[in-house]
Amino acid sequence: MFQFREKCYTKEPKEEKIGDSPLRDEGASLNIFSVHPSAGSHDKPSLSAWPSHIVPLGQHVELQCDSHSSYYNFKLYKEHGNPLLHIHGRPFQKKFVLDPVTSEYAGTYRCYGFNYQSPDETSAHSDPLKIIISGIYTKPFLLALKPPLVDLGEKVTLECRSEIMFDTFILTSHKNGTIKDSFKLSAEHHLGGSQANFSIGPVTPDHAGTYKCYGSYNHSPYEWSDSSVPIDIKITGLYKKLSLSVLMGPMVMSGENMTLSCVSALQFDMFHLSREGVPKGHGLPSILNHNGKFQANFHLDPVVQAGNYRCYGSFRNSSQLWSTPSDPLYLPVT
Repeated sequence: MFQFREKCYTKEPKEEKIGDSPLRDEGASLNIFSVHPSAGSHDKPSLSAWPSHIVPLGQHVELQCDSHSSYYNFKLYKEHGNPLLHIHGRPFQKKFVLDPVTSEYAGTYRCYGFNYQSPDETSAHSDPLKIIISGIYTKPFLLALKPPLVDLGEKVTLECRSEIMFDTFILTSHKNGTIKDSFKLSAEHHLGGSQANFSIGPVTPDHAGTYKCYGSYNHSPYEWSDSSVPIDIKITGLYKKLSLSVLMGPMVMSGENMTLSCVSALQFDMFHLSREGVPKGHGLPSILNHNGKFQANFHLDPVVQAGNYRCYGSFRNSSQLWSTPSDPLYLPVT
């Protein structure tokens, strides 16, 4: 699992161009070179990447070296991967931008602080930060081997597959647009491609989120494929179940309009409808009805599929955590 920190910054930095890569500066420079780190005598700085340590080919990444001591100047070096010989010998203050990134930027980085007045006195070196360059190869496919609505305590398997014979597949989980975790599995090869099955669970609320997968080779572990199309995993069973009813007779003629009403005594922000365990649409906001309960009416226009329908409730600040589903409402279509 990759560990990393992400930060955003609002101050507009100045920009300095080195070769084909502009490096953003706030008043000094930063050194990039390949050396073996040595132990420092002062506190260790932290190295972070924004917006992510996984950087699409041709995009940018901002690295920041932070220290709680009196160091204001830093140097960066690359431990693994191809050396960056075209940018070296330039100290920087706190942060810089690599833009646009190529595969040569993939690798492991550390930073350390120093003072111009005492150049032989340096801080300890930061923990390593892995910079992954994605988009090197064609994206794989990601699919859930059961519907993406997963009851609390159950398991779900996500299959990542590709026509390319990758050595490794990586699954990343995202919450609120930020990468939370990543998991790696060796690929299984078969006629016409490769695949890996990621088993998740028994699920807790922490497993809710958006998942993507990537492929890579063992000889270049910091160079990944494009990301797959994402899958949203929603965890159900967190709150009391709702009631679902039809606002007209339960027998529906094909092509006929109808309305399903979802009602709860709990003040959910949103209501959601599913058919056979698969979410339909983007949900509707709840409205207070004349009975003092909260309701949303789903207009099915036209109904063309028979099946079991259920509804769920969720809150705005945790949109991928859903209530226990309503009892199933079976709609036959004639």
